[in-house]
Amino acid sequence: MPYKHITVFPDQAVEYLNPMPGKVYVDCTMGGCGHSKRILKLISPGGTFIGIDQDLDAIDNARKGLDYHDCNIHLIHDNFVNLSDILCELHISSVDGILLDLGLSLNQLKNSKRGFSFNIDEPLDMRFNINTKVTAEDVVNKEDKKSLARIFRQFGEERFAVQIANNIVRYRKEKPVLTTKQLVEIVYESVPARIIYKQKIHPATRIFMALRIFVNKELEMLDKFMKNAAGLLNSKGRICVISFHSLEDRIVKHSFKEFAKECVCPPDFPRCICNKKKSYHVLSKKAIRPQKSEIEANPMARSAILRVAEKI
Repeated sequence: MPYKHITVFPDQAVEYLNPMPGKVYVDCTMGGCGHSKRILKLISPGGTFIGIDQDLDAIDNARKGLDYHDCNIHLIHDNFVNLSDILCELHISSVDGILLDLGLSLNQLKNSKRGFSFNIDEPLDMRFNINTKVTAEDVVNKEDKKSLARIFRQFGEERFAVQIANNIVRYRKEKPVLTTKQLVEIVYESVPARIIYKQKIHPATRIFMALRIFVNKELEMLDKFMKNAAGLLNSKGRICVISFHSLEDRIVKHSFKEFAKECVCPPDFPRCICNKKKSYHVLSKKAIRPQKSEIEANPMARSAILRVAEKI
């Protein structure tokens, strides 16, 4: 099937990134290349584009869809957390802009056959990179009740984490949980009907999100990346991050806040001894959210948050 994608913040994110001809920009999560195509158009002629994705499908799609002869294009199958090493291998010391879109692509949800969607009966995989070892099936069938409840609570903020974990363990005594359909049925059995009726989202939403985050170590990788991102940017270089839930956004917001601080000495110190200098100007004083028209065109955008900072 063709690789389908609907880009969140198609214009705002690239506008904030401020791509210019001849400069160097990184799309850390290419997905369907919606942002990548816009960036390439603006850095032509003579720009350098580095596109990264963990998903080989996204890399294959980019090879077919990105064709700018007057730009240098590097397509890398890797995790964005390794951007520093990637730049070293390309003999690039720093870049003028970094874009990070942390959402799932439509292709991953509908066509990947890796169990990202609770609406399609597929194997419980949920790996972005199929070369990594641990799958969602491994987690669901091997973790004990306490660990499963912690995963659902910590990464999905699921209020019925304990009940769902208990029912998974009970279910797998009879047979393993191998498919998304099985997992969804367990969730339905675990969440009170009155809650299912009242809530706006599918009852399995948070469980699928928690498993995906845990399997791919998403928060761990994001936190590590954000701590090092400022050192990868040129002066006046920008970083734009699109997140889709509070756990991601909290990491981004906190990282920008820390890099935008100057002195971090305790307030009762008579003078500064830390000599810390701020690295960023935060350009998004408040979270930037999609416009109503964009949400109507792309319901997946409803929870998206854009934050932007500029290297001093």
